[in-house]
Amino acid sequence: MQPAAIITTDLPFPLFRRGKVRDVYDLGSFLLLVSTDRISAFDHIMPTPIPNKGAVLTQISDFWFRKTASLIRNHMLTANPADFPAELAPYSELLGGRAMVVAKTEPIDVECVVRGYLAGSAWTEYQRFGTVSGISLSPGMMQSQRLETPIFSPAIKNHNGHDENITFETMCGLIGEKTAMELKEKSMALYEEAQRHVEKKGLILADTKFEFGRLNNAILVIDELLTPDSSRYWAEADYRVGISPNSFDKQILRDYLEGIGWDKESNAPHLPEEIVDKISQRYIEGFECITGRRFI
Repeated sequence: MQPAAIITTDLPFPLFRRGKVRDVYDLGSFLLLVSTDRISAFDHIMPTPIPNKGAVLTQISDFWFRKTASLIRNHMLTANPADFPAELAPYSELLGGRAMVVAKTEPIDVECVVRGYLAGSAWTEYQRFGTVSGISLSPGMMQSQRLETPIFSPAIKNHNGHDENITFETMCGLIGEKTAMELKEKSMALYEEAQRHVEKKGLILADTKFEFGRLNNAILVIDELLTPDSSRYWAEADYRVGISPNSFDKQILRDYLEGIGWDKESNAPHLPEEIVDKISQRYIEGFECITGRRFI
């Protein structure tokens, strides 16, 4: 039997931000990031939550923050409720496994995407212009084809809140060339480290998105790290050039919504239990493949 899903958290602390998935609270010197079980698709939050999803996302980020800490500093202070500030103790049952305390940083408003395969919006851009993030690629490439070398593909939020791919030159104009170069180097190093790890697990990291912030003049990787919500993971056994392989994220949800003909504008539909269970199990499967640990 699935545990009760967490749609929202109403803790008695100042709400710093509420995103599509995370509720972020201001603890004064720190922030508390709580991953709920909300799930979104096509820019709509579904009315039906996915049990365990928030815990999976938090614990995958915890795994990667620890694994890459020697490569680049990150904002995680602890994901262990036993080490949380004392004022959080009454909420340990709610927060256990799905929350982390992080340092406050000044976010850098550019999303740093690294692509190793021609998928998603990169495939769409290539079909139209023969480029990815303004970088020209060889003609005749196919969907999901591995790129000769990974591409750094920055993005920003446009006025509608959607991600908009930009060129590296545009990124330099927005945040300065020195910062842009540092973010590119850190992003490529993180992607390559993660790709080496997951290849041993029978996975492919097709692409991923990093976010960074500043703390005392240092740049830290922040938010989530290499989760199925910020990354496109494929099982190597499912990989074929010319198709879009199943990923370890909410592809089941997208396929279901497309299948029922939802117009993507009216209120999002409630999800049947069968679909909810499939999505939950897919996230858990992703956790276990990435970390090599059983999800509890």
